[in-house]
Amino acid sequence: MTLPPVRFTADEAAALTVALAGVGAGAPYAGAARTAAQKIAASITGPASTAARELAARIVTLPSPGDRGVRSAVESALSANTALRLSYLDAGGRASVRVVEPAGLLTAEGRWYLIAWCRTRRAGRGFRLDRIATAQPLAEQAEPRDLAALLRGSAATSAVRPATLDALAPAP
Repeated sequence: MTLPPVRFTADEAAALTVALAGVGAGAPYAGAARTAAQKIAASITGPASTAARELAARIVTLPSPGDRGVRSAVESALSANTALRLSYLDAGGRASVRVVEPAGLLTAEGRWYLIAWCRTRRAGRGFRLDRIATAQPLAEQAEPRDLAALLRGSAATSAVRPATLDALAPAP
């Protein structure tokens, strides 16, 4: 994809810098965020470039462990709308193997969750990405699932799409 020349204000460049810096290695699409940041940095000129580079020099993060294989499998399944076989460790330390149909991602309090239809439980479930030991993509197509419907009745019932993504929302 190509974009026409885009001019960012210094504040917009700073916002992009901070937002992309917050994408840790264990976050979904972290690799794509890194390459997008490189492309954005290459396209910013003038005062916006200076502001973004100065701010970037003052941002540090603590590395978070993240299994790239799990993250890649989740990203692939979401994009292709296919099922996944997960080896999962719940909050109590109990291991299970589940086949799930991914519906979306949820971020809360610095953690990422895969929201999916669990074929084992025959219900919507949230799976913390850092608790997924392995994720194997399956060739089976997943049923289209309504993310909001899967969240209803859970602690994440009030979850909303971040306003920054409104421009990417499907047209009504």
